[in-house]
Amino acid sequence: MQAQLDRVLDVLAGRPLVALTGAGLSTDSGIPDYRGPGSPLRRPMTYGEFVSGPVAQRRYWARSHIGWARMRRATPNPGHRALAVLEERGTLRGLITQNVDGLHEEAGSRDVIDLHGRISDVICLSCKEITSRAVLQERFEEANPGFAASVGPEIETAPDGDVLLERTEHFRLVPCLRCGGALKPDVVFFGENVPRERVERSYALVDGLVGGGALLVAGSSLTVMSGLRFVKHAAKHGVPVVIVNRGETRGDPHAVLRVHAGTSEVLSALAGADGAAVDATRIPEWRDLAP
Repeated sequence: MQAQLDRVLDVLAGRPLVALTGAGLSTDSGIPDYRGPGSPLRRPMTYGEFVSGPVAQRRYWARSHIGWARMRRATPNPGHRALAVLEERGTLRGLITQNVDGLHEEAGSRDVIDLHGRISDVICLSCKEITSRAVLQERFEEANPGFAASVGPEIETAPDGDVLLERTEHFRLVPCLRCGGALKPDVVFFGENVPRERVERSYALVDGLVGGGALLVAGSSLTVMSGLRFVKHAAKHGVPVVIVNRGETRGDPHAVLRVHAGTSEVLSALAGADGAAVDATRIPEWRDLAP
């Protein structure tokens, strides 16, 4: 492990960085991933299923009602905080995340592109108004008294903030307060396109690395093209790609260095190797990572 860490530091030393993060970064915060070693096979709901009607929407929101109560208790881990430290020091020039949990911002990162959106936001499929997931949670509790208490802790939590609950037919949906339309979490479902503006901003971050920077991938299998395209783009333009992930990734052929290790350990070491000063008031629990 130490040899791998030393190699990461050698490759990335003195380079401006952009980070691309995935679900593997949040596993140390208690949020499971889809494709990590030992993870059971999970099939998330697709966009087509969700918009098919109230049966699918009831199934999603019943599961999410339970899962949200668990996910919102998650807190940033050392990997999240390490990236915030690197940003504060000026080493990390931007962060692209495939995660929807909002833990990067909670850790103190500011320049974050939430590629797949945020689970804490809700959008109306009709009028497109964005509202708070926390407010919706209260409305669901009022419409479904006792539902959460009827679900035991043994029900498994899935990565997107829901649980693997089978019986959902009695769960009551609530509509958009503005127009009465159907509500959807403001995240990109499978089968749905990432908004063009986010993609263009992400490409611009990678382009800014040409001529001396490096792309650091942390905790992503890069199975879906939404993240893999930035790895391919970096490699095509001569930007070194370093991948830190437990398990193989689709980006491995494009990487100059592949580290089979946990993101908390590697990112903490990377932050600890940078001796520049950091504003302690702006990074939660930054002293855990201080050199």
